[in-house]
Amino acid sequence: MGSPPCTWVLGLVVLGFAVEQMVGGASAGGRGGSKSCGFPAIYNFGDSNSDTGGRVSAFGQDPSPYGETFFGMPSGRLSDGRLVIDFIAVRRHPKINCIAGIDPKKETVAEELGLPYLSAYLDSIGTNISHGANFAVAGSTIRPGGHSPFFLDIQISQFIHFKTRTALLYKKLSKKGKSNLPRPEDFSRALYTFDMGQNDLALFDQDTKTTEKKVRASIPEILEKFSKAIQRLYKAGARVFWVHNIGPIGCSPFTVIYGESKTTKLDKYGCIISQNEVAKEFNKQLKDGVSKLRAKLAHSVFTYVDVYSAKYSVISKAKKLGFNDPMKICCGIYGKYQVDCGSTETVNGKKVYGKPCADPSKYISWDGTHNTEATNKLIAKLIVNGSLSVPPVSLADACRTP
Repeated sequence: MGSPPCTWVLGLVVLGFAVEQMVGGASAGGRGGSKSCGFPAIYNFGDSNSDTGGRVSAFGQDPSPYGETFFGMPSGRLSDGRLVIDFIAVRRHPKINCIAGIDPKKETVAEELGLPYLSAYLDSIGTNISHGANFAVAGSTIRPGGHSPFFLDIQISQFIHFKTRTALLYKKLSKKGKSNLPRPEDFSRALYTFDMGQNDLALFDQDTKTTEKKVRASIPEILEKFSKAIQRLYKAGARVFWVHNIGPIGCSPFTVIYGESKTTKLDKYGCIISQNEVAKEFNKQLKDGVSKLRAKLAHSVFTYVDVYSAKYSVISKAKKLGFNDPMKICCGIYGKYQVDCGSTETVNGKKVYGKPCADPSKYISWDGTHNTEATNKLIAKLIVNGSLSVPPVSLADACRTP
């Protein structure tokens, strides 16, 4: 007989951290002890970096070949396979190899959270909300007015509604019924994760009337809305926050192809310097904002994670890591004409299919905007131990202040 199948609960947690299994341990918000924090649940807020089903639940499924490298079909993720978050949430069977034919002992992405994948809040099929939920939706922004109606305030409102309904139902349901819900007391012990903001800045790429100066001037307003959203969650009982900064938006191949001009300056890796400088300014102000929140919210614990450095490190070391040119795109056709990944368009009277490359593991970019599974795996490895975090703590210790 063949090996029994792996059981996958589709959904998501947060971005890229892998940590030791947490089943018990100190309560969230603790200030010491040697045990891991033992987060009973995770609630994630974000965009396509951590969306594993929200967008498709609202607007329809992605075409093949999305998801085919790992899931064998579209899975709600804008990648050929797993996202960074998938490398930290999955609970593997101890004897069955669930990771692409590799011995589990050799699959050393990191330790595990010991929780199932978080289900997308908007997904009504096969959801598992007993250990948290994912409110991230691709295209979302911090401010309203972006491409997605699920901007941050909406995601926070959805969480508050979710928490309120859970408390009401928990009082009425049988023991069996309660097993499908998070325990009300776990909301204050849960981990709250964020990865959002890049779409707020990316909007100026598509609006020729918006100058870099105006985008820089808008950053304080964007982060003020972020701060207020965090405070809403704190008021609702959230205490432990894990905040990612934004990546090098000027290194997106799609942005470089359609945003470059004769006056655009590129760095030695092919990234648009001015856009990355804007991202750095956003991150500087975000880091300052997190520090202020840490001081203002007395019982909170914040960790700021430098995802920008992790992503740029992969791009700058592409050849050494076994990748092609970081500006090459695996799936779709971009340049003189555009055929998106998995789509078919008529070009010069002929049908042209945006097919995938033969080996996605050799590419950093999957579809010009989102990363391949191979890239996501490397990013996860770079941020799991806390070396790129402030304070420098791993996810396992995110409930503590050093």
